[in-house]
Amino acid sequence: QVQLVESGGGLVQPGGSLRLSCTASRDDFSSDTMGWFRQAPGNQRELVAFITKSGFTTYGDPVKGRCTITRDNAKRMVYLEMNNLSPGDTGVYYCGVHSTETGWSTWGQGTQVTVSS
Repeated sequence: QVQLVESGGGLVQPGGSLRLSCTASRDDFSSDTMGWFRQAPGNQRELVAFITKSGFTTYGDPVKGRCTITRDNAKRMVYLEMNNLSPGDTGVYYCGVHSTETGWSTWGQGTQVTVSS
């Protein structure tokens, strides 16, 4: 079972930027589709972005044009760069691994992002 550890969250003012990082424990990380999801209080977990092993990316509608997901297979890391943040981006951000058998079922512990003045 792969273990995921997120970092980089924090308090940021509206209009600011953050870079989230996720490190994975699995040696064959390069074959995994990796993603970032977020969950605000009272809301369901929603897709922020995912990146396939070949580098194909998909973004959720609320963040299109403001976020970039990248990966470094040598370091077993996936990153989420977020710009022009607004209070609506507040939530816990989770790194996930997609499995063809079980879908998005493996998660890290999450990192809190708070956008507030």
